[in-house]
Amino acid sequence: MIEADHADAVVVGRALIANPDLVGRRQNGHPENEPWRELFYGPSAEGYADYPFLQTD
Repeated sequence: MIEADHADAVVVGRALIANPDLVGRRQNGHPENEPWRELFYGPSAEGYADYPFLQTD
């Protein structure tokens, strides 16, 4: 989007929280985890620090 001059910046905050390996997923066309919106703004790290990494075994 930036290279095509459609945007000055691209934000991927929610996608990055839900996919700790987001760059690899996008580079290789793997599906992404969906953010757990029901846990946003909760009192713990649940929903922020416990998303699974892509299993490539």
